[in-house]
Amino acid sequence: MKSTARVYPPARAALFAATLFMAFGVDAARAQNEPILVPEAVDYQKLLPILPEPLPGWTADKPEGSTEDVGGFKITNVHRDYRKGEGEKAPSAAISILDSVANPDYVSATTEAWKSNSDSSEGYAKSVSIDDNPGFETFEKDSRHATLWLMIANRYFVQVELQNEDPGELREWIKRIDLKKLAESK
Repeated sequence: MKSTARVYPPARAALFAATLFMAFGVDAARAQNEPILVPEAVDYQKLLPILPEPLPGWTADKPEGSTEDVGGFKITNVHRDYRKGEGEKAPSAAISILDSVANPDYVSATTEAWKSNSDSSEGYAKSVSIDDNPGFETFEKDSRHATLWLMIANRYFVQVELQNEDPGELREWIKRIDLKKLAESK
């Protein structure tokens, strides 16, 4: 059974990343008639094993991934859904990894935006750091939806989403991902 967490399928993530790539810096390079040197994205097959197995008492869908050529550069995304029990209120999790090597400007703009914090009766959004990796965490109290984003090696966006779970569990899920292995993936 699929998770109810709000995550984006690989094709949608690729389109999103392609749009961001186009928005940052491509026109400037073309305007100067300089070649656009875009590093190669890692093949999705190398990232699939980094998605963790389910926690005890949880089940997981088969990991999915893709490497797509979008406008002359490649985008890689992998994803896996997890579930504990049945029904709409059952806890669920989703983990996605996006290789953003094609757009270092997007990486720096996003991590800079993560430096803001807010807290209200509806939830919170806060800047975090895990093992010296910058990140951002949000929690919506009414929907019990928590999300943690981490930037690994100035390249990989890791997203963990939880539904119907305590937001403190985000850290437990991120511990299950081998971040050092991810940082070394090329």
